[in-house]
Amino acid sequence: MRNLAVLLIIGLSVYCVFDVIRSTTAERLGVHPVFWIALILVVPLIGSLAWLAVRWSRRTAGGPDQSTRYRRTTGPDDDPDFLSRLDDDRKRTDPGTSDDAPPTA
Repeated sequence: MRNLAVLLIIGLSVYCVFDVIRSTTAERLGVHPVFWIALILVVPLIGSLAWLAVRWSRRTAGGPDQSTRYRRTTGPDDDPDFLSRLDDDRKRTDPGTSDDAPPTA
């Protein structure tokens, strides 16, 4: 059981070190990442819990939302501006077709 606790602390510390490395300056409260990594490695349990508390408080305190950080792109077929430009280009290249004319069989 003691070995399990040690493994959990090591795993938590490794997770926190990688999380510090990929975090932004605002997420680290302006503190240099070397300080956070040193704190996590010197005092693993306290440093890891401190880092998780800072990260959690930054996420719930109205910081940048994850959806703005990793914005999902939309395809061109979902963009109304693109579709209208595409329709205009089609009308310009083939003036014989019109949306008002009924389709011929």
